[in-house]
Amino acid sequence: MTKKIIGIDLGGTTIKFGILTTAGEVQDKWAIDTTIIGNGKHIIPDIIQAINHRLNLYHLDKSDFLGIGMGSPGSVDIINNTVIGAYNLGWDTLQEVGLAIESGVGLPFSLDNDANVAALGERWVGAGENNPDVIFMTLGTGVGGGIIAAGNLIHGVAGAGGEIGHVTVDISDDAFDCTCGKKGCLETVASATGIVRVARKLAEAYEGESHIKAAIDNGDTVSSKDIFISAEAGDIFANSVVEKISQYLGLAAGNLANTLNPDSIIIGGGVSAAGEFLRSRIETYFNKYTFPQVRESTKIKIAELGNDAGIIGAASLALKFSENEVA
Repeated sequence: MTKKIIGIDLGGTTIKFGILTTAGEVQDKWAIDTTIIGNGKHIIPDIIQAINHRLNLYHLDKSDFLGIGMGSPGSVDIINNTVIGAYNLGWDTLQEVGLAIESGVGLPFSLDNDANVAALGERWVGAGENNPDVIFMTLGTGVGGGIIAAGNLIHGVAGAGGEIGHVTVDISDDAFDCTCGKKGCLETVASATGIVRVARKLAEAYEGESHIKAAIDNGDTVSSKDIFISAEAGDIFANSVVEKISQYLGLAAGNLANTLNPDSIIIGGGVSAAGEFLRSRIETYFNKYTFPQVRESTKIKIAELGNDAGIIGAASLALKFSENEVA
C-alpha cells in the first residue's frame, strides 16, 4: 500500500488536519477548535486525540503512514521541534511539541513556521508548480511569507528568514510604526489592517466624491475588502488606495526578485481574493522595479490552494520520513 502523510495547520482559532498521499492529494480533512485557555496547555493533547480518533474511525494502521508535519505560529526550532512565543496560542514558554506528538501518536513528527509551510504547499501542488525557486507572500491580518531556493526553505541563522512583512517599503518621515519596533514595514501598509490605515491617511487630503472616503469621514467601519470592491466598481479614491498598496507590494516583490530571481512570487492570504485586479497592478510596479533578466523570468501569481495550503505544506514536511531514511 502507498504510504500516507498527515498535515496539521495550527492556528489561533482553528486547528486543521489533513491526510494526504505522498503526491500531495488531500484524501481527508477535518478541523477542531483551538483551546487556548490555561496558556494553551490543551492544544497538544487535543491534537493527539484528534489524530488518534481519526485513525481509529477509519481503521487506519500507523504503518500506513510516513509521519506527521505541522505548521505553527511563533518562533519554531525545526531541529528540536519546539515552539516559543506563539502568544495567540498562550505559548509564551517553550513547548516540547515534537516529543509530545511523536509519543502520543507513535509517528515521526516534523515542524516549521506556519507561513513557511503554506509556502511549501503552494510551491508543491499549487501555483508554484513544484518549481525549486519560489517566494510566497501571504497578505492577511499581518504579512508573512516563505522563501524556497533550490528546493529548500530559507530559515536564516535566527529562524527569521522569509519574514517578508518586515521588508521596508516606506522611508518617509511619517511612515507607520510596526509592531516589530521599526517603521515603514510592508506589514504596516499591505496587511488587511494596513490597507485601511493607508486609506485613512490618503482620505485626509482627498476632496472628491467617494463612498469609501465618506465612510471613513463618518467613522464607519471600513475593511480592505470594501476598498477593493469599491475600487473595482469605479470609486476613484478607493482605486488610488489600491494603486498605492500595489506600489508597495511591487517594490517589495521587485527587491526580493532582484536578489533571488525565483521562478515566481505567489500572492496568497485573504487580501489575494482581489485576484487579477490586484495581481496585474503589482506586476506593473514589479516590472518598474526589476532589471530585465528578472523582469523577463520571474512571474507574479495568485495562490491557488486557499485554506488548504497550510495542511498540504505541513504534510510535505513528513516526506523526509521515507522508508529509506527511516530504516
